Amino acid sequence: VENKSGGDYFNTNYPQPTYVSSRRYFLHADTTVYADFDFRHEAYHELSFWGIPGQIRIQEADDFLSLMEKVTAYFGRQPRLPEWIYRGAILGLQGGTKRVFDLVEQSLEKGLPVAGIWCQDWEGKRETSFGKRLQWEWRWDEKWYPGLPEKIAEYEKKGIRFLGYINPYLVKDTPLYREGKENGYFAVDVRGGDYLVDFGEFDCGVVDFTNPDAYEWFKGMIKKNLIDFGLSGWMADFGEYLPTDVSLFNGESAMVEHNHWPVLWAKCNYEALEETGKLSELVYFMRAGGTGSQRYCPLLWAGDQCVDFSIHDGLASVICAALSAAVMGNGLHHSDIGGYTSLYENVRTKEVFLRWAEMAAFTPVMRTHEGNRPDTNFQYYDDEDTMREFARLTRIHVALTPYLKDLVEENAVRGIPVQRPLFFHYENDPQTYQIQTEYLLGEDLLVAPVYLSEKDEWEAYLPEDAWVHLWSGREYRKGKIKVAAKMGEIPVFYRKASRYRTLFENIAGR
Repeated sequence: VENKSGGDYFNTNYPQPTYVSSRRYFLHADTTVYADFDFRHEAYHELSFWGIPGQIRIQEADDFLSLMEKVTAYFGRQPRLPEWIYRGAILGLQGGTKRVFDLVEQSLEKGLPVAGIWCQDWEGKRETSFGKRLQWEWRWDEKWYPGLPEKIAEYEKKGIRFLGYINPYLVKDTPLYREGKENGYFAVDVRGGDYLVDFGEFDCGVVDFTNPDAYEWFKGMIKKNLIDFGLSGWMADFGEYLPTDVSLFNGESAMVEHNHWPVLWAKCNYEALEETGKLSELVYFMRAGGTGSQRYCPLLWAGDQCVDFSIHDGLASVICAALSAAVMGNGLHHSDIGGYTSLYENVRTKEVFLRWAEMAAFTPVMRTHEGNRPDTNFQYYDDEDTMREFARLTRIHVALTPYLKDLVEENAVRGIPVQRPLFFHYENDPQTYQIQTEYLLGEDLLVAPVYLSEKDEWEAYLPEDAWVHLWSGREYRKGKIKVAAKMGEIPVFYRKASRYRTLFENIAGR
């Protein structure tokens, strides 16, 4: 928590004034001002807003699935994932053309199914005390990645796509920054002068999306420098960092615009895909959101977790993050396998990576990240054993494709999330409302990730149904149970009555 690196009471990546009640209704306030929700009283809730909402909307339903249909009908629904994303893992690699594609070839030789290559440093690098950072100017760095267009074309023929990185800021004193400054595309200070944000030893301008010309300029840059260049996707990072003391083109207070900012950022990316006809072919993923992001963010990711088993910011936090996002209508969610943030003595281990990977196999998308300090953190390619095991887990994920596709389709059509709280299907079981570290993958798989270190046995709770342990084939009914949980065999159970039973049985034998 030093220097707010763990956030604070007033900060969230997804500031949306909405809650879903266990009484099967949702309440949403149509406002972006600062809000405070107080649930401490038994008889009532107390909601405070620093401004009068345009409306307060309350909708109820008979059950949670019907409620999710109403939530997403109002906020919007995510589009389907592109077909290529089901082919394997997206490998987060960096370091230039030779290093990246050599590692991809090593991965393929080990039998690892690869759907994509994600290079966050495709636009160049910079070194800071925090670790290796990126050159925040959004175009291909020819010196760092020589011959990249040819490599993108070569690997696309093999069915492997290439992804990059972008965020809504531009580092000072670069050609794109100067272009934006000359045209008045950045937010300014109260006197109309330059407003620069220090993102850790480098200063950046904030693109003012409330300026229609600036918005179109940045969208055009996405089209030209990312889509036309050949990227099949990217991390659309940040969006939650609008300073509250800037002056904006539309004259609105930044205190009011702040919580709307992630939605503008998502919409800018969405329209770039929509206007180029690439919405079904490309994908970008975001950590920031707000009211309406559901429609414009095709894939959420959990943000920058610590590379460890800490309860509040490690592996466990990803599970409740996915479920919290799900009840807000973000049914497609994933995380950096192994986490991202390494500070002080916090270093990713092989155990952390593999436990995270086995969970990721039972989520919509598998994607690795080398982290902010890749040289000191364990990577999947660091030893032969991990390469083999990661390949096996990815093959399991690929084998789930028919099931996952059906779930993604249901999310697109009805707004029912892929990862679900247990109470979505077992709402008469009071225990299911208390469980934050298990989830249903669709209706038919229950996943209980091992989120603590040095465990070879794990306790899970099963609601009333006939459940089959995926790895042993043993049947269970309702209650707390303990099962073997050796590395690579995450506690997963399928409903005995599932129409996908044969698929699940075949996966267990892999």
